[in-house]
Amino acid sequence: MTISEAQQTVDRWIKTIGVRYYGELTNTALLMEEVGEVARLMARLYGEQSFKTQGQAATAKEDLADEMADVLFLVICLANQTGVDLTEAMKKNLEKKTRRDAVRHASNEKLR
Repeated sequence: MTISEAQQTVDRWIKTIGVRYYGELTNTALLMEEVGEVARLMARLYGEQSFKTQGQAATAKEDLADEMADVLFLVICLANQTGVDLTEAMKKNLEKKTRRDAVRHASNEKLR
C-alpha cells in the first residue's frame, strides 16, 4: 500500500465505519496517547524496564506493531483533515534532510 492509498483507505474507513473524523485536537490527543503506548513497549522491549507479567512479554512484538499502526492511522487522519498530501510531504522532508545532513552524519564521530 502506498502512502496515497493509505490516505484514501483511511478516509473511506472513517466516512463509512467511523461515521466521521474526530476533531483535529481530539485526534492530536489520541495520537499522543498512542505514541505513549509505543514508548511504553519500547522501554520494556529495548530498554531497562521489565514487563509486569510474562504474558505481556509474549505478545509484546505484536502489540508494538499494532500500536505503531495506531500511530500511523492517526497521523493519516490528521493529514487528511488538514489537507496534507503525505507523499509530497515525505518527498520534501527527505530532500530537506538530504541537503541539511549531506555531510553532518558522515562526519559525526558518535555514529562510527
